[in-house]
Amino acid sequence: MLDLNSKAPEFTLQNTNGDKISLSDFKGEKNVVLLFFPLAFTSTCTKELCQTRDNLKLYESLEAEILGISVDTFYTLKEFKASQNLNFQLLSDFNKETSQNYGVLYENFYGMKGVSKRSVFVINKEGEIVHSEILENASDLPNFKMIEDSLLKLS
Repeated sequence: MLDLNSKAPEFTLQNTNGDKISLSDFKGEKNVVLLFFPLAFTSTCTKELCQTRDNLKLYESLEAEILGISVDTFYTLKEFKASQNLNFQLLSDFNKETSQNYGVLYENFYGMKGVSKRSVFVINKEGEIVHSEILENASDLPNFKMIEDSLLKLS
């Protein structure tokens, strides 16, 4: 488990256009909210990301970039993003390295190995983790109020 106020592990992942996005792209510019989610097109993941979509103006007002991350291919994420009109970036951690580095991989998720746990990491502009929540039960939603509160403290 990553400690609060520790440096967030760097990553570079492909977005739904196949472009490479790195955590360091936002350093000094924006706070970052990483939303790890198990699988595109599943009910709880859709609910979580649509709730985030509907509150994007709030996150933007708090100088936060939302990055959704799953082990799905970026092709699958592109279809998911379009089907739900998501207005933030989805990143493919197909090789599972970023999920591993953040300590959020299920060993066994309904018979599948290496699926991301629903998790949230709020990272400040200096690249430090200021809030984290790792959910063991995939049907639980993250505490959006705590995400908002941690961003408010940074503004």
